[in-house]
Amino acid sequence: MDFSLSEEHKMLQTTVRDFANEKLAPVADELDRKQEFAQDNFKMMADMGLLGLGIPPEYGGSGGDELSVAIAVEELSRACAATADILDAHLCLCAAPIYRFGTEEQKQKFLPALVKGERIGAMAITESEAGSDVSNMQTTAARDGDDYILNGTKIFITNGDVCDVVLAFANVPELGERGMTAFLVEADSPGYSKGKKYDKLGMRAATNADQVLEDCRVPAANRLGDEGRGMRIFLELIDHGRIGIAAQALGITRAILERTVEYAKNRKQFGAPIASYQAISWRLADIYTELEAARLLTYQTAWLADNGQSFRTQAAMAKLYATELAMRASTLGIQVFGGYGYMMDSPMQRYFRDAKLTEIYEGTSEVQRMIISASLFR
Repeated sequence: MDFSLSEEHKMLQTTVRDFANEKLAPVADELDRKQEFAQDNFKMMADMGLLGLGIPPEYGGSGGDELSVAIAVEELSRACAATADILDAHLCLCAAPIYRFGTEEQKQKFLPALVKGERIGAMAITESEAGSDVSNMQTTAARDGDDYILNGTKIFITNGDVCDVVLAFANVPELGERGMTAFLVEADSPGYSKGKKYDKLGMRAATNADQVLEDCRVPAANRLGDEGRGMRIFLELIDHGRIGIAAQALGITRAILERTVEYAKNRKQFGAPIASYQAISWRLADIYTELEAARLLTYQTAWLADNGQSFRTQAAMAKLYATELAMRASTLGIQVFGGYGYMMDSPMQRYFRDAKLTEIYEGTSEVQRMIISASLFR
């Protein structure tokens, strides 16, 4: 059993790490304060080919696999988790599903522009009454000749204020409870508009807004998969997405651990560095150990996905464990920094705010435990 990364993966890791250190980390706090879509970061990711990870070269992509995406997301998140969030919404939740489920015509139409960063992607399923329970979705799609007419409002959509292509889910009423269907809605579609933009606690450079569909006319050619196949598409894309969120949490935890260890080595109290006290050093040792365990679980899940094996339960485990670790680590980081840790000019406050979202989106911790426990008792 070989746990080492391939030369290609090592090269990707080094390249993204250097980019994140040089370009993302210096501006992360400023972007967080502005709470504006990180357009420059998005363009740089496009120029590096990161928007095309996992997409074959014939569609303009960079190739690579699920592990490649996880490695890149971890490195980005260590510097600026919001930038990794933008990538996740654009690539994992929009471009990758088009590649997996789209027709050849759809792939040729959408993927090259998404990969180049000429168009920004998003995924829209969440509604006011359909959060964890997506089966309660109220958005409808009615066939009208060569088009569908979509009606409904999607909320909290990442990249929602800037997106050009939205993978939106709606119910075809005639199919009853099996009516969920996926559509590629373009921003210039009649009846489509962007709604409320949100003031978020964390991940503030990855902006969120509502997607409003009022008699929105979408060509039948933009339907992704068959009618009634939307739930299958959603479950698969969200399983892949959870690997990305787990990797995001790994990057946040790494950043916290590095900054906290450095602070503990230099901060002196009672005549000695606080790192010399077991009350500090042992707790950081626990975080370090759990970080290594979380990475193994995340990378194993990516390996399962890359090798065509079932990975839904492992994806839930990886997301649950890595994201709750990030939250514990951020709380400990604030505690170690003491009073300074609670100040808004402390590095810990952004990590704390960013880490919390990883426990919520793409399936809450409670939903992950439901998935894991169901696999025990099936």
